[in-house]
Amino acid sequence: MKTQGLQFGVHLSGAGDPGAEANLAEELGFDMVAIDRDVLNGPPPGLEVWTTLTWVAARTSTIRVIPNILAMPNRHPALIAKMAETLDRLSGGRLILALGAGAPMNDAGVRALGLNPFSPAERVDATAEAIDVIRGLWTEASFSYWGKYFATGQASMQPWPQHSIPIWLGAYKPRMLELTGQRADGWIPSLFLLEPEAAYRALDRVRAAALRAGRDPDALTFAYNLGVLVDEHAATQPGRLTGSAEQVAENLAEFVAHGFTSFLFWLSDDAPDQMERLAHQVIPSLRARIEQRVSSP
Repeated sequence: MKTQGLQFGVHLSGAGDPGAEANLAEELGFDMVAIDRDVLNGPPPGLEVWTTLTWVAARTSTIRVIPNILAMPNRHPALIAKMAETLDRLSGGRLILALGAGAPMNDAGVRALGLNPFSPAERVDATAEAIDVIRGLWTEASFSYWGKYFATGQASMQPWPQHSIPIWLGAYKPRMLELTGQRADGWIPSLFLLEPEAAYRALDRVRAAALRAGRDPDALTFAYNLGVLVDEHAATQPGRLTGSAEQVAENLAEFVAHGFTSFLFWLSDDAPDQMERLAHQVIPSLRARIEQRVSSP
């Protein structure tokens, strides 16, 4: 375990000014900010993810930006490819493209807008095709692709990315985990959907899939979305780390020991000091714990 490769980010609440929240995260030294809930239809009210992400990128200068998770049924992958290249270029190479096939709970909302959600049987193959289309448009001058779900004919989408834009997948089921190891640059589950012991087993499955595909599993990023409340008086809550800074740091150290290298935190709306407590107390404590474990005989 090493601390140098660890990355930390926060989910922006969307309740206030996401640009101001991102500025604070950047000042505090976080590596990433995320905008989540890519749902176009239905309550609760919310901002459109990509537009908000663009606003945040324009208001910051160094912190990376990530849609968490961009639902493919909402946009054709060719459009995603163009959007991603443009935002990455204009932000100075700060985009992480996190994709998902769309959550079943949002299927009714997708249909309400005249769009087509993927069935459970279609999700993996559609995601694989989307990756093919996105990367093909990023690298080929005349790109044709005829898949079951997506197609392009002699498409030329330039300029191409100035460097490799990482693609992370939000994946949970065995076939999607296999695809992540085979094709993606990172994996990003959420604690409230995948408890730690199950997440460790899934992480091992992604690594094994990468090895079978002839890839170096250490080259992948293993990120974890976590709710957190740094408060020594807080009660235990499902899907959220709670406790003192030392207790939260100890839990994170266990995640690192099992292979996670990046963390994106959902903060409590009723505890406005959480970003500062993470930056000044939890993260330094975590780094110290990991260094101690590494140096111990």
